Amino acid sequence: MTPKSSIDRESILHFLRTKSSKPLSVREISRSLNIYKTELRTLKRILRSLTSAGDIFRTKSGCYGPAEKMNLVTGSFEAHRDGYGFVIPDKTGVKDVFVPPGRTMGAMSGDRVVARIERPAKMEGSIIKILERGQKKIIGELCREKNIFYVRPKGKSVPFYIIVSPKNRGKAKTGNTVAVEITAFPTASSPPEGRVLKVLPDVTEPRFETELIIEEYSLPRRFPKPVLSEAHTLPAFRKSAGKRVDCRDLLTVTIDGETAKDFDDAISIARTDSGYVLYVHIADVSHYVPWDSKLDLEARRRGTSVYFPGSVIPMLPERLSNNLCSLVPRMDRPAFTVEMHFDRTGALVEKSFYPSIINSNERMTYTSVKKILADQDRKERAGYEYLLSSFELMEELCDILRGLRIKRGSLDFDLPEPEVILDLQGRPESIVKAERNLAHMIIEEFMISANEAVGSHLEEIGVPSLYRVHEKPDTAKLEELRPIFSAFGLKIGKAGTKTFHSVLKQARGTVEESMLNILLLRSLKQAKYSTENIGHFGLASKCYAHFTSPIRRYPDLVVHRILKDSLGKNALPAKMGRYLEEILPEITAHSSKTERTASEAEREIVTALRVWFMKDKVGDEYTGIVTNINSHGLKIRLNDFFIDGFLHVSSLADDYYRFDEKNYRLIGRRRKRAFSVGTEVKVRVERVDVEEREIMLGLV
Repeated sequence: MTPKSSIDRESILHFLRTKSSKPLSVREISRSLNIYKTELRTLKRILRSLTSAGDIFRTKSGCYGPAEKMNLVTGSFEAHRDGYGFVIPDKTGVKDVFVPPGRTMGAMSGDRVVARIERPAKMEGSIIKILERGQKKIIGELCREKNIFYVRPKGKSVPFYIIVSPKNRGKAKTGNTVAVEITAFPTASSPPEGRVLKVLPDVTEPRFETELIIEEYSLPRRFPKPVLSEAHTLPAFRKSAGKRVDCRDLLTVTIDGETAKDFDDAISIARTDSGYVLYVHIADVSHYVPWDSKLDLEARRRGTSVYFPGSVIPMLPERLSNNLCSLVPRMDRPAFTVEMHFDRTGALVEKSFYPSIINSNERMTYTSVKKILADQDRKERAGYEYLLSSFELMEELCDILRGLRIKRGSLDFDLPEPEVILDLQGRPESIVKAERNLAHMIIEEFMISANEAVGSHLEEIGVPSLYRVHEKPDTAKLEELRPIFSAFGLKIGKAGTKTFHSVLKQARGTVEESMLNILLLRSLKQAKYSTENIGHFGLASKCYAHFTSPIRRYPDLVVHRILKDSLGKNALPAKMGRYLEEILPEITAHSSKTERTASEAEREIVTALRVWFMKDKVGDEYTGIVTNINSHGLKIRLNDFFIDGFLHVSSLADDYYRFDEKNYRLIGRRRKRAFSVGTEVKVRVERVDVEEREIMLGLV
């Protein structure tokens, strides 16, 4: 008798992908794999699971085949208000799929979908199935037309209104801002329907914007009582707990922002006969948060901490994030140390990892370290005299590592970020360009080195793990930017990975540098988490894992546990290996999703606060620089504040203007007056729309 083959997800998926020449029925699959009749129920369950995950597809005749063989792509959908959208594939190495208006099947941003590719040359297709809804709650204004109530979404990515029946309206009145739960999603023949969950307060203060965005993105602000109870019962760290390398004699510092309270990384450094030894100590959150505990499951659900100006929604309760796990100065703390030995050229010659105990000497800030190293501030240097040689050694090693990283092809985007300064009442007092100084670069380089060391080690020993990956760019998207590059006199050869370095180098120091950097970034795919290591294009890293921020990122906590469990034996217990293979795909997908949600929410609150800051400045005049141009008008950044406004082409009353795409400028038909990127203009604030979060400008 022919022995029965093993029946599991991997073997069935491998069979369908490599052995089947056509979609197969359940009977044909079971016969081909010699599966007993008693195992048919298990087979059907696995096929249903693979279908719901989008790995395989069930035809109308009930046969199963792998999605890629059927010109199908599974991924998350990003919708645009104009009706079209893009499917971002789950599988690495697959291009995004453009979905024209009318072929989205009612999909919304964040939905997991299956799309059929109909024009392979242009990667254009239609959505044929929605696997999972990513957004079940919408924020918007309750409106009424005759006897029909509907919610007009506030978010620009939701391209339809939600009908609300009288019984589902509750106490909400016309004009109220409401949170509505979608009870029936849109189809080709019917609009979506919803139920009002709550009436939200009118946004009369900037602080209410934060509340609105937290509600809009369904961010979990409060921790469940069982989670808080588990956190409060955790005992303080004792040296006797477990075997740890004692690193308390090392001169150790944390370097963070002025307002930070969750210190998850600390540094020690020394010179050796052959080069340098760098110790990167990371808070050992896994010491307090084991697999599948209440704290762990809540952290997994949240995925990441979300940072707003003046506040944070933490991944872990405050007792952990700001106390037990935080590497506060002059307190014994459990850590996980990455010890790296570099030669004088910056090559990593030896690395080791171990649970440790540290006692940070100082809580340093980026500003303070900049004063010590870059400004040579006498007072600041005198205050930390015993640490000066360590800081100077850090700067020395940072310069070497950074030089090597840039040389190997790492992309060095210098994009200015806004920093919102709040007054005591939480109102925006000023919005300035956030400083990125030498101290930021030191921490950045050392964390990259630690993450690479951990990622490459886990790959070398072959254990299931979670990697931070960044795919190579789609050259077709770069080709679309060629006219813009040419308009600015940039010499670009054949579109490829070297194009990025060429543009960055040629644009550095020019007025259009910021805009070109943003265009390049948009042409890149987003970095994400994956169980498969394909490298990190942006960092030019062959292997990269997130390890250095376990207080605020769940994937880092997972990597800590995997590394800790494999120490000494360079392997995981068989039971743990099977558990990881089962759970890691779900964790990677969810962590990538929560990261995107957090980034969008953080970006949205900064946009909202910019508008609030300008609310009382209607009629004021400012000088600004044109930072971007399209057929609709000019994007202008004000010189006095780090704020962008839009000057619509219709407000240019002295002529009829057209967009000269070849030379990337707006030019008058009669007088030939031209606006290019970098043109300085004097503008007046014409309108500030808090609801739409827009600042409209007019030319003085």
